[in-house]
Amino acid sequence: MSHDLFPSLISFEFSASVPLFVRDAAGEYRPAEADEVLLAAQRSLARRVRGCHVLTSPALVRDFLRLRHGALECEVFAVLHLDSQNRVLDYVEMFRGTVAQTSVHPREVVKDALARNSAALLLVHGHPSGLAEPSLADQALTQTLKSALSLVDVRVLDHLIVGGSAIYSMAEHGLM
Repeated sequence: MSHDLFPSLISFEFSASVPLFVRDAAGEYRPAEADEVLLAAQRSLARRVRGCHVLTSPALVRDFLRLRHGALECEVFAVLHLDSQNRVLDYVEMFRGTVAQTSVHPREVVKDALARNSAALLLVHGHPSGLAEPSLADQALTQTLKSALSLVDVRVLDHLIVGGSAIYSMAEHGLM
């Protein structure tokens, strides 16, 4: 995936003097809390990502992944399920671990891919340390998952590692 060809979708500059508002259960508007703004942004990006052509909009996918994984305090392993046209079927957070590791079970990833009728997957996990470089364990896991999924004709297109705002693509670095 070549990410240099696609500009960022939107650039925002927020100012503390212009608050965002939410409507509460009583119908009254009040200034939004930071967590509410982040949740709304995650929902908006998830709607945009679902059904889009991943390979023609990598900036959108990267923005979505930064928002979902960039500030997590523990490792989360997730899967972007793709159809045969590389459109996103679903995003699933499958495993949650500690600050330094998570256990990923290939059998469960294969079962989930089959249940969603996925043709291909993008694997993703975060490094709460902020370093987006893959460990040897990350590389071994990627190969194990590729092998297991290939037995059921599901391709693994990439394994993306999110470290803060940085995203490392194993495909771009020849590790797939």
